[in-house]
Amino acid sequence: MGEDVTQARDSGGQGQDQASGRRWLIAFLPLVLFMGLAGVFLYQLGSGKDASEIPSVLIGSKAPSLDLPPLEGLVQNGEPVPALTDAAIDGKLSLVNVWASWCVPCRQEHPILLELARDPRVTLVGINYKDKTPNALRFLGELGNPFAAVGVDPAGQAAIDWGVYGIPETYLVAPDGEILFKQIGPFTPESLRDKLLPAIEKALAPAGS
Repeated sequence: MGEDVTQARDSGGQGQDQASGRRWLIAFLPLVLFMGLAGVFLYQLGSGKDASEIPSVLIGSKAPSLDLPPLEGLVQNGEPVPALTDAAIDGKLSLVNVWASWCVPCRQEHPILLELARDPRVTLVGINYKDKTPNALRFLGELGNPFAAVGVDPAGQAAIDWGVYGIPETYLVAPDGEILFKQIGPFTPESLRDKLLPAIEKALAPAGS
């Protein structure tokens, strides 16, 4: 009987140790994650890289499907601007820009988007993220519409599918649907010159060159 009691006591002690270990792990998991992210940040800072350039796991993979309703009331050259579906970018080198009227950096980069809209090599389309239709229409009416198609994403589900961290973000998508490049944050003249335009030229270069 004494042996049974001892075994039970030992078993109970092991169970308490395991529970204590689980509580310790749960308590310190956020700290471990924070330290990991801090390590990435410090590495980028020390290596001279822009800490805002978070790698996208989608680069090199097929772009998520697009099936977003149009921005009702948006008209270009007397015609309604179409919804953003797969057909809008299929077979074209495309830029998919995630934007909103309430986004200050979106306003800052807008002149660059208008410039890109005049580049015949690419098709520029927009995902209007968690916005109100009157505000989005006012934004484009004031600044100009660079988009060949616009889809509204009121709940942000499409942005989640595309791995959006924060807006604006822009994706360069190959004619076959592969994501080639991602810009986190607004384009600047420097990022346009040093990153996007070389990515476009590389995408259009003959195979093997």
